[in-house]
Amino acid sequence: MCGIVGYIGERQAQPILVEGLRKLEYRGYDSAGICVFDGTALRVRKTAGRLSALEEKLAAAPLPGTLGIGHTRWATHGRPTNENAHPHTDAEGRFAVVHNGIIENFQALRERLVAKGYRFVSETDTETIAHLLADLYDGDFVGTVRRAVAEMKGAYALAIVCRDEPDKLVVVRQASPLVIGVGKGEQFVASDIPALLEHTRDVYILENGEMAVLTKDGVTITKTDGTPVARDVFRVTWDLAQAEKEGYAHFMLKEIHEQPKAIRDTLSGRLEGNRVVFPDLKLSPTELAAVEKIHIVACGTAYHAGLVGKAAIERLARVPVDVEVASEYRYRDPLLTEKTLVIVISQSGETADTLAALRESQRRGAKVLGIVNVVGSSVAREADDVLFTWAGPEIAVASTKAYTAQLVVLYLFALYLAELRGTLSEAERAGLVAALQALPEQTEAVLGLAETMKGHAESVASATSLFFIGRGLDYAVAQEGSLKLKEISYIHSEAYAAGELKHGTLALIEDGVPVVALATQPNLLDKMVSNITEVKARGARVIALAMTGEAELAKTVDDLILLPPTDPLLAPVLAVVPLQLFAYHAAVARGLDVDKPRNLAKSVTVE
Repeated sequence: MCGIVGYIGERQAQPILVEGLRKLEYRGYDSAGICVFDGTALRVRKTAGRLSALEEKLAAAPLPGTLGIGHTRWATHGRPTNENAHPHTDAEGRFAVVHNGIIENFQALRERLVAKGYRFVSETDTETIAHLLADLYDGDFVGTVRRAVAEMKGAYALAIVCRDEPDKLVVVRQASPLVIGVGKGEQFVASDIPALLEHTRDVYILENGEMAVLTKDGVTITKTDGTPVARDVFRVTWDLAQAEKEGYAHFMLKEIHEQPKAIRDTLSGRLEGNRVVFPDLKLSPTELAAVEKIHIVACGTAYHAGLVGKAAIERLARVPVDVEVASEYRYRDPLLTEKTLVIVISQSGETADTLAALRESQRRGAKVLGIVNVVGSSVAREADDVLFTWAGPEIAVASTKAYTAQLVVLYLFALYLAELRGTLSEAERAGLVAALQALPEQTEAVLGLAETMKGHAESVASATSLFFIGRGLDYAVAQEGSLKLKEISYIHSEAYAAGELKHGTLALIEDGVPVVALATQPNLLDKMVSNITEVKARGARVIALAMTGEAELAKTVDDLILLPPTDPLLAPVLAVVPLQLFAYHAAVARGLDVDKPRNLAKSVTVE
């Protein structure tokens, strides 16, 4: 997720672009840049680091001009460096491009352009667009953009300027957001509404597969094939604080609703037919096929993702996996060999205990694979190899979309390892790939349970204690659901393997105690029904989650929440979403600061 701004009109573009980027910096903050047409050429200033670093450059050497584009980056392709920062230009400086999203076929396009003699100076997929435009240019800016887009696969939002036609700003949307602000004698574009509100409240919201040509006097919207589009102006009535959250009351709720996109982006470019591909993976197939043991090391929510990853890897690739709490790992004298792979998981890539475990593992001779959301972070730099989750910046302290993206990467890795080891049939692999591809749409459907979960949350908001129970993968998800509730609502909560209830936990169950029971695993359903009966017999109020088709559970529980059917191995992705909504609404009902829970920080950088 990155931030795009653009301006065309009669005012100086630089201050408008910089102020717009400041409003969008929450979308990406590892580099920033702008490009302004000064009357003769496209002038670019960009730098790695926060927006303040760019402002220092511009203070020393301002960019005059009334047409420009800007970008604040959250890196996916290429490290956070000056060279990889946007905007990107072709070699002759005819085109400048800013981009949010992923061009899935950029490698093939790049190879074709290199063969023609184009020289690349960055690691990004975006630079490919600039050179592609230069290669296709025939004197018609808009037509060239249409032809270039026809060759691109993926999810993207683009803002493009052309030195030869400085009376136009061309923008394109395919799965990544773009909003056009309508002014008098000037037009604006941005990834999000906050960047526009200082200047206008009249906007066009582009849909997928649409492009627009902005001039200072107006906006023309078409499909990317040139078909005209009629679009009404939308009048924004939100205040700025609401706009930054896209109308959501809190960043956490916004990020819960961003999970379909985070899942889709994390899958993007990693599936070819029924095969998983990791184009940037440096660990060789031979090295990975020879792995005899895997340790997954993480903290908090990432640790819970690791529990699901263990089940996926063991079931699909038949490699034994241990999951370890990072803060304990390096103190327990772990047994590692050259054939042990250590997987460290961290949203920020800066978690101190996880970094310490990474370094200790390498010191003992093991290879370390990082699963991380932040390109250029310490984990990304220090691990022997890395797989990125493309969840975008996560602002709320309580992690939601990073967790589901971590699950998706772990599933992909398990499938990749299974193929290397020959432990999965073609039919089994095809079924799982199809189920993975269905997850974004199914997650959208689960988000439709928001009002239902709000009602359940409000009913337990005054509870002093609450329990989550599950078996197998459901126990792993129960632990994450319990953590979410504790983190932001401050209700005492515990997660238990349901089969352990009679070994002591039942002593805590009494009349009216809420119990959330997860029952998404068909092979364990009969056992779960028995465990639910045990707590019901002691007066518990049971809210259960199960897959569609398990309506018989309704006879046993007080409330039943049904999820779309998927392969049971992938059920944690869908099952966690109602639990996130449950925790969120419980915290809201208690009048708490959802995004900044007490005593917690987003990135734990001390032991």
